[in-house]
Amino acid sequence: MNLESLTIDVVKSAIQNHAPTATELAETYYANIERTDPQVCAYLTLSKDRALAKAKGIDALANRGDALPVLAGIPVGIKDVLVTSGVRTTAGSKILGKYVPPYDCTAVARLEAAGAVVLGKTNCDEFAMGSSNENSAWHPVHNPRDLARVPGGSSGGSAAAVAANMAVFALGTDTGGSIRQPAAFCGVVGLMPTYGRVSRYGLIAFASSFDHIGPITKTVKDAAIVLGVIAGRDPMDSTSANVSVPDYVSELEKPVRGLRIGVAKEYFGDGLDAEVRAAVEAAIQKLAELGCEIIPVSLQHTKYAVPTYYIVATAEASSNLARYDGVRYGHRASGVRTLSEMYRRTRDEGFGTEVKRRIMLGTYALSAGYYDAYYLKAQKVRTLLAQDFADAFKKVDAIATPTTPTPAFKLGEKVDDPLSMYLADIYTVTADLAGIPAISVPCGETKEKLPIGLQILGKHFDEATILRVAHAYERSRV
Repeated sequence: MNLESLTIDVVKSAIQNHAPTATELAETYYANIERTDPQVCAYLTLSKDRALAKAKGIDALANRGDALPVLAGIPVGIKDVLVTSGVRTTAGSKILGKYVPPYDCTAVARLEAAGAVVLGKTNCDEFAMGSSNENSAWHPVHNPRDLARVPGGSSGGSAAAVAANMAVFALGTDTGGSIRQPAAFCGVVGLMPTYGRVSRYGLIAFASSFDHIGPITKTVKDAAIVLGVIAGRDPMDSTSANVSVPDYVSELEKPVRGLRIGVAKEYFGDGLDAEVRAAVEAAIQKLAELGCEIIPVSLQHTKYAVPTYYIVATAEASSNLARYDGVRYGHRASGVRTLSEMYRRTRDEGFGTEVKRRIMLGTYALSAGYYDAYYLKAQKVRTLLAQDFADAFKKVDAIATPTTPTPAFKLGEKVDDPLSMYLADIYTVTADLAGIPAISVPCGETKEKLPIGLQILGKHFDEATILRVAHAYERSRV
């Protein structure tokens, strides 16, 4: 069985015809995980009993000749910041190293209700804080395209699992680019929906006004299928939007001729790798050949995006992570004599270096003497960045940019240079700041055969358009 060629439609059709059964397919993926993952390190916890029980249920439906749900028997990996009932969920952190949640994340529950088979939990940067997956408390993930390089972060385990054929698709989360950047580095598709399109209930929070859940897939069509399953209002999440969910798959087939695609000069300046520039410019030219109108736009406040993001996001992180104190759940330091000592030692032992750095930055930005100078000012700039996009989308239907300034860098290359690491997100954080949807789709390779990603940004709740553009481009490359 050629796992590389398996997409959602292919798998569902095969299972309907019992060739293979859902159980056989799950076993095949576990066999591939056993062979491949010791080198890639994409998974932290496998949920084989849960997966095989679900697969047997799907086989029973197929044996009766019943109509199968949309994701029937599809093997999926789940990023380890999404809680799963009865399955260890660590958020890539020692402070949650033994945590077994009593409930399921809404997105996971919706996948399983649609027939998906959850293979296990994928590795990630601790509390989703990182751009390389080297901040996992357990071990780094390796890029399947070059094991000496990073897969991107923080959803590197999810992207690597899909790229290495250890899942048909995976769920990731995106706070500053953490779905799209690893998708670009690993040569797969990564979709970040509009903020509020997918419920965050059951997502272990990093920065609550930024966090998105979305799919990492092999094809744009698969991303459209998965989004249709997980999207929609959830009464358990007050930030989930009560906005109708279109049929994303049928929208894919609409022509792109006449669509206006914006190109912002701010995304093609200093620091952009020459091979990445050439591939993205060629992709934009291909969109023009497909009938799209290419229009220059300006996103003038882009240069402030990274510092703005790292002030607001770290401030939210310092607040969210205050709950990990050793009292209610997670790691608790032993041999302590006072409550204060327990707090200090628990957090010192449980949190890694990057998490501590961001807690300190966020606490500083929120402190009485610096709140107005840093946090409040950053929120004002965030509004300006959102307005840049609003103004641009009066002229265009979507915006095309590079996903990342460089291809995947080597493991260890940036670990001692946090600023350089943060700049890896320079083209992705703007969409998170504005809350708009974005997708990364492969658009070529470097001379070293490293993948390059094209990013397409869209209007709020207009995932259908960016999926349509990405699908048309994807098909043009076949």
